[in-house]
Amino acid sequence: MNDDIDRDLPMAVGDALRETDETLAVAESCTGGLIGAAITAVPGASDYFDTGLTTYAYDAKRRHLGVSREALDEHGAVSEPVAREMAQGVRDVTDVTWGLSTTGIAGPTGGTEENPVGTVYIGISYGAPWGSEESYATVSRYVFDGDRAAVRAKTVERALEDLLEEVETG
Repeated sequence: MNDDIDRDLPMAVGDALRETDETLAVAESCTGGLIGAAITAVPGASDYFDTGLTTYAYDAKRRHLGVSREALDEHGAVSEPVAREMAQGVRDVTDVTWGLSTTGIAGPTGGTEENPVGTVYIGISYGAPWGSEESYATVSRYVFDGDRAAVRAKTVERALEDLLEEVETG
């Protein structure tokens, strides 16, 4: 992998986080660390980027993020509940302001009727100040076209766009 990463979107995310004095951690499954790589391609990312975890397996999601066995058993890794728990888990275990998660089916195999190849869930969680009761988590489902590399690239872009929108409106 080279360092030829488009830095415009990661720079915009970094600027927004720096402006609000907030921090970010990511929990990635289908993107395998690509979001963390995009964020850290920007000089000065240590001002706002704390942690990037690639939690590919069920056990890694449970062990490092606290994703419940029930969510994994009942819904599977590629699901809204798991994306939510991943985003909340990475936010809470790293004690940052924002948690971002991705879980999906990049292909070429593994799709089902309910979740075809290209299905991705992106979770975003916000940790508000204690006592404010304003913490929240949101999950969006997308279905991207293309081969494995295209699905992963589109997921990184969409995750950063969604995060930027949340930071700027939050």
